[in-house]
Amino acid sequence: MTDDARTPAPSAALPSEPARHHIAQFNVGTIRFPLDEPEMADFVAQLEPVNALADGTPGFVWRLVEEGEGDATRMRPAGADVVVNYSVWESMEALWDFVYRSPHLDTMRRRREWFQRHMESHLVMWWIPAGYIPTVEEALERLALLREHGPSPRAFTFSTSYTAAEAEALRTAPSLGR
Repeated sequence: MTDDARTPAPSAALPSEPARHHIAQFNVGTIRFPLDEPEMADFVAQLEPVNALADGTPGFVWRLVEEGEGDATRMRPAGADVVVNYSVWESMEALWDFVYRSPHLDTMRRRREWFQRHMESHLVMWWIPAGYIPTVEEALERLALLREHGPSPRAFTFSTSYTAAEAEALRTAPSLGR
């Protein structure tokens, strides 16, 4: 065996560097009916399986869950008729795969049955340091930032995304510098 045959490829020889950033996503939906109404039964029935799917998806880090519950549907930080979804993922690719390449997409395709159409941004994403879990208040600030100023490295969407490096370059704002 030659030295070349015993030497592993560089990617196998060196451990991969831990991710320095994760992606946070926050979205809101104004419900058409109270969650306990028959019109919302299919949506409510899908909460547990879709959340379990997220929890088991490669790249999933965290999601907002009300204490003692399996989801956050009773938490209403954005308004009495607004349901929030808040999660952290290892990468944009992992989040994209869950949203658009899993059975979650079937639920999303039915969203107009359960949620009103938003006239302004309802989804915001931003980069965070790996290991950090942002607060609900921060998520609301990021959504407001996107709505007021449009996409930027501090608040963006899938269609207007920025890299972690671009966000890192702007970490100077005291209230939104995470």
